[in-house]
Amino acid sequence: MIPGKYNPSAPPRDDRPRKRRLELRLQLQMHRVRARLAVNQPRTPPQRGELVGGQGMGVRRVAQSAAMTSSPVTPHRHPRGQFIYASSGVMRILTPAGAWVVPPSQAVWVPPEVEHEVYFPGQVALRNLFIDPSAVAGLPTACCVLKVGPLLRELVLRAVSVGENYRRHTPEWRLMQVLLDELRRAEPSPLHLPAARDPRVRRVTEALQQHPGDSRDLTAWARVACASSRTLARLFVRDTGMTFGAWRQQLRLLEAVARLGRGEPVTTVAFALGYRSLSAFIDRFHKALGTPPGKYVQVSSG
Repeated sequence: MIPGKYNPSAPPRDDRPRKRRLELRLQLQMHRVRARLAVNQPRTPPQRGELVGGQGMGVRRVAQSAAMTSSPVTPHRHPRGQFIYASSGVMRILTPAGAWVVPPSQAVWVPPEVEHEVYFPGQVALRNLFIDPSAVAGLPTACCVLKVGPLLRELVLRAVSVGENYRRHTPEWRLMQVLLDELRRAEPSPLHLPAARDPRVRRVTEALQQHPGDSRDLTAWARVACASSRTLARLFVRDTGMTFGAWRQQLRLLEAVARLGRGEPVTTVAFALGYRSLSAFIDRFHKALGTPPGKYVQVSSG
């Protein structure tokens, strides 16, 4: 028989080992991404003893953590919805659907039973509210960043001081109902970066997450992905719902928010993320978030 020639009498090829190798490769890539994000970052405080309160809503404060770790945080989930508010500092949230960056004085909503990881690039003053599944009607059904106005901020701080031990039709119970109403009215922030599943797209997204200022075009990245530029463009839209250019801009926006939240100068952030001029960065930031970067940090921290 000539090598490489089709043989109809040969048994069918078993592709299972190849598929298993691809699955293991994807798991290894995810482990590397999580390890990179977790370097020199405090570990999320363990969430234990989460008993659902009789009033349908539980509240608990999580103190500021200074513990450092160089290993990935184990993904976890809660039976109740989790509202995580950072009055100072920046958080990164990872779920199978993507990543979120939460700037100071904003919050992230994680619905019940959604697997997630939380990373703290620096010191964070954190408050957690745990909401019973029976009380989440009207709240977002997917993970999202929410803007926290003055009224909601004061309600959160007051609720944390009340805790879980309150009775129905008391002032504390009425406070929780107002808090739930304000959570339902909270405006979402466009700080989500969707994840990709195709290994060719992931090669590109993981490389850009490590070096968000890399300005190579789609053709150059197609060589990294071992695909044609047309195929890579199609896969980006299919997996993330965004074009390659839009996805990279969103990555840079989230990275800018995180760096500005850590106190880096606007000019330093602009050029580190691949912008050719400071004005181009300010214009892009203003269009995305409705305010220039310098003012955005002041408002978030105020």
